[in-house]
Amino acid sequence: MKKGCTDIPVITRARGYRLYTDRGKRLVDLWQYGGRALLGHTPPGLLRTLKNGAERGLLVPLPHFASQRFLKALAALFPGFSFRVYRDEGVLRRALETAGFSGENSAPFWRPFSGEAVPVSSFVPVLPFPFPGAPEVLAFDSSRETPGFPPSETLAPAALLGASRCVWDLIALLASGKRAAPFPLLAGALRENPGWKRRGIYLRYSGDKDYTCIFSRFLEEGFLLPPSPEEDAILPGELSPGEEKKLAGLLLRP
Repeated sequence: MKKGCTDIPVITRARGYRLYTDRGKRLVDLWQYGGRALLGHTPPGLLRTLKNGAERGLLVPLPHFASQRFLKALAALFPGFSFRVYRDEGVLRRALETAGFSGENSAPFWRPFSGEAVPVSSFVPVLPFPFPGAPEVLAFDSSRETPGFPPSETLAPAALLGASRCVWDLIALLASGKRAAPFPLLAGALRENPGWKRRGIYLRYSGDKDYTCIFSRFLEEGFLLPPSPEEDAILPGELSPGEEKKLAGLLLRP
């Protein structure tokens, strides 16, 4: 990878909310793959689900009851909504454009633990499934509108089974309220430094410092920020007392 302040180092292992580089350094993941790893890089039951699907050869996009399982999980998370499921962001974007969502009229995103209510109309949920074949989902209230979204695509059953597992895990976590618990030292640091804006567990840097230098400083201290300033940092599900203290110190600095 070419040298640069916002380059991510080579990662040889990921576990929970921590990454391990090829040089033996441990990083607390504040990027979490844009929210895909919000449950951590090894969510409970996910590896077993993916392994079972792979062992049955369910790696190509063929019809399978996994699609119904995924829709059932989505309906439990978002009651009263209907869904379209696509294979990647490009197809999702074209589906939105087909239905007239583009530019300022783009469909909103919904992210768990942001403190924001589920949109009443069409939206794109960011689901915590850290997998390159993760399905892209459009949710819409079919009782309020009849959007012209293209039909769902057929996806690999193993990916759909893994996504279903993560949705059920998210539902359980939302019910428990544990993921939204604040870190007191971080809360104090964020009140002191207005350059960081917080919404739920999400942080956005809005200060006047060069973001590449902010990224580099955090990386040197063992924390991985998003590679782009347009993305929110995400507080992890757990921090040791030492990690919280160090992160609070970084957030206090201008």
